[in-house]
Amino acid sequence: MTSRPIVFRIHAIQRMFERRISEENVRQVLQSGEMIEDYSDEMPFPSGLMSGRRGNRPLHVVMAENTEEDETIVITVYEPDPSQWKSGFRNRLK
Repeated sequence: MTSRPIVFRIHAIQRMFERRISEENVRQVLQSGEMIEDYSDEMPFPSGLMSGRRGNRPLHVVMAENTEEDETIVITVYEPDPSQWKSGFRNRLK
């Protein structure tokens, strides 16, 4: 997905630590994951929700593209809650 440098917000680093999600896992989701929600109109940067898997573990990464500084910003990272997502974790339950 991205060849830009990746910047991890403090919030993302805290959540990664709490949830035992490695930087490498996040990088792999950004590289090979799927954009499942597009937040192009978000400010100050267009952003989105990426879905990927690390082994059997599903992961979601909320990220933004700062084209002005040529960087990808990781906002938060989490393992999706099965009670809020359909099978495959690509679509929210209504």
